[in-house]
Amino acid sequence: MPETLRSLLHPLHLAGLCTLAAVAMSLRWIAGAHPALAWTLLGAFAIAQLSHDAVRRRSPRAADALLLLMPVLALLLLWINPRVGTAQVLLVIWTAVVASHWSARALLAAIVLSGVGQYLLMLDYGHSAPLTVTLLYTGFQGFAAVTACALRNAENSRDALVRVNADLLATRALLADSARDSERVRVARELHDVAGHTLTALTLNLRALASDSQLGGRAELKVAQQLCGELMGDIRGVVQAMRDGGGLDLTNALHALAAPFPRPRLALEIAPDLRIRDPALAEAVLRMVQEALTNSARHADATTLNVSLVQHEGRLRVSIEDDGHLHGVVREGNGLAGMRERIDALGGHLALARAARGALRIEAELPA
Repeated sequence: MPETLRSLLHPLHLAGLCTLAAVAMSLRWIAGAHPALAWTLLGAFAIAQLSHDAVRRRSPRAADALLLLMPVLALLLLWINPRVGTAQVLLVIWTAVVASHWSARALLAAIVLSGVGQYLLMLDYGHSAPLTVTLLYTGFQGFAAVTACALRNAENSRDALVRVNADLLATRALLADSARDSERVRVARELHDVAGHTLTALTLNLRALASDSQLGGRAELKVAQQLCGELMGDIRGVVQAMRDGGGLDLTNALHALAAPFPRPRLALEIAPDLRIRDPALAEAVLRMVQEALTNSARHADATTLNVSLVQHEGRLRVSIEDDGHLHGVVREGNGLAGMRERIDALGGHLALARAARGALRIEAELPA
């Protein structure tokens, strides 16, 4: 589902659209030259509400400017004719939107200021009970704020649980692969030590029999010596293949980590000859990609995250870049700082830069 459509189908947006329709129906009671202005104000309010999420993904400051414009439009509509009493409903919608993005302190200040604006406009109009009406709609605003905050907290908790579950699945995949790799090495070692020891003893005994004057010329003995040598070579080949085939499978772990994110999509490019046997190194790569996925989803509005892993001359090179756009300068928050600390602890190097198209590019090099 497209992001815009998914945003419009959000419960708060659907409720807001229904309320806007009800307010639009009430505009027929505004007489004179005011209806055109009222429709203009209501249309501007609707555009600001519906475009807010899309604007926030590109410019948070512009989105906050829209949030500051919306109560002004609502109060202007109230100023046109306070008698109708529906313009205050727009402030309830606005409060629900603000509660999803502003802090509790800013939200409380916004509700108080809008309430003062309502009261002054109705007092100037000569309303018979301005304080009662103001407190009534302020209560509705408080209810909308509490509902929006509860919904936001529930969504944040759900997203956090999804990320933790993906983290556990990815870590479990690494642990399982590490256990399989350790078991493979153990079996290879046992096969080499036990079977190799026995076959060596068998070779020595066959050689001793071959030196016997009565048995040395027998064809069966030569065949046994030949088969023993071939078996010894086969076992060595199997042991070498088991050791060379080791290494942790990062592909499954990284895809498990990215599975809960609807966007960005993980585009993974891993060199065929890449072998990572150190669980700490694999964990560092996993956390790098995890942090990059989170940053791309929250701040860059990216659709694809490209991850490249290459091993060259005993060094692992990790390149991460999305197709989004980074707003402002590159700043190291807690996530990027933790990434740098983890890589430094392994003797690696991390570089952050802005790519040519404006996305954040992460380059890391670690000893492998």
